[in-house]
Parts: sequence; C-alpha cells; structure tokens
Amino acid sequence: MRSCLLFLMFACCLCHAEPDDKVVASGVVPDEASKAMLLARLRELYGTERVVDQISIGNVVLPASWSASVRNLIQPNLKLISKGQLSVEGNNVGIRGEVANEAQRQQIASEMAAVLNPTYVVRNGLRVGGSQQVLDAALGKRIIEFETAQAVLRPSGQKILDEMVLALGKVKGRKVEVIGHTDNTGAREGNLTLSLARAEAVRTYLIQHGIMPEMISVAGFGPDRPVAENANEEGRARNRRIEFRVAD
Repeated sequence: MRSCLLFLMFACCLCHAEPDDKVVASGVVPDEASKAMLLARLRELYGTERVVDQISIGNVVLPASWSASVRNLIQPNLKLISKGQLSVEGNNVGIRGEVANEAQRQQIASEMAAVLNPTYVVRNGLRVGGSQQVLDAALGKRIIEFETAQAVLRPSGQKILDEMVLALGKVKGRKVEVIGHTDNTGAREGNLTLSLARAEAVRTYLIQHGIMPEMISVAGFGPDRPVAENANEEGRARNRRIEFRVAD
C-alpha cells in the first residue's frame, strides 16, 4: 500500500499576494477527515478564496501522527517562499522555492524539522533568489575589514564596497539594510555601539559613491548573532562582519 502524498504549490510570495494568487493543494490522503483538516489549516492561513482543492481520497497509509505533523508544517513562514512547493510523502518532507536571503533559507528548514518527530526527513531545496542573490554573490564569503576596535574602513574593505556599489545599482527600487556584527571580545554594550558605527561607516561610503541615502538603513547587533564559534581567532574573524539584507 502506498504512503499518503501531499503537494502544496504557491506560485508567488504570499506575504505580498494579489487577490488572484493561489495556493494549490494536491495529492492523495486516506480519508475525508485528513483532507478537511489540511484544507481548514490552509484556508486559515491564506484565506478561503486563495486555496485550490485538488486533494483526492485513496488507498494510502498515514504514518503515526501524520495529520498533526503536516498541520504543524503549514505555518506562516511558508509565506516567505515564492515559486514554491511543499511536498510530504509519508515521512519525507521536501521544500523548494525562492527566499530573500540565506538566513530565511536555513530558518524555514530548521523550524520545519523542529515541529516533526525524528522519523521525518526534511530536504531543504530552498534557494536564495532575486535582489538578495545579487548582493550575496557580490559580497561572497569576504569580510569587510575595519581598523581594530574602530569604525574606520581598511583599503581592502573599501575595495569590496566599490563592488557592492555596482551590485546595489542592480537592485534599484529595493531598500537594503546594512547590518554590523562583532565578536564577543569586550563588553556587549561597547560591541553593540561599534557594530552600529561600522554599519554607519559603510552607509556613508556607499552614499559618497552614488547610492541614494533613502535606499540604505543600518543596524548593529554586536556579538548577538554569531555565525561561528568565538573560541578561536578564525571564528571571531568570521563574526566580525557586515551583512547586506534586502528589506521585505
């Protein structure tokens, strides 16, 4: 006997959906109760008028707690995905589509895994698309460097920002946040101040090189959002960074 199968298709980013944008639910479940639960959850999240029911009833098997698990998967963060598909076949979950940035890509898959029991496997097929992809590609894995404990750009950092000016020119019409981060060396309050000052220094440099002031906002998170361990210099160097995030 086959496992149950569910597909959810969303063609656009539903947090910016137009009235005609649809979420298509298709696949095979074993009974009307399972179908009714899925459709109720989708309509609760997206609105009745946007949900297209293509689910059929068939001779399939539900894994233990399948209905509750799938209901937990249909959560608001799906609205961050455009051109997407969520598939659930037995205990195998797949998610595809485009998101705005790498943080969203990892967050969505992580939150899905957190609401499932260990028998489920989540395949993360999400990709960073659009304007954010342009900025991420321009920055790559490079670190914009500053003088030690200062908000003064080093020449190597200025060179990277010269490339970011060109990338920002390709995403006109979108607002971009420049975010400063530090390692955890020293007092947290001082690091918060330094991270914001460094983000401001980047913004000033970009404006001086032709980027419109209203396009760029700044934030500083100090040591609060590390991407590596602070136990060694390599990790601390990775945490001392500037990020560019296209605003939602």
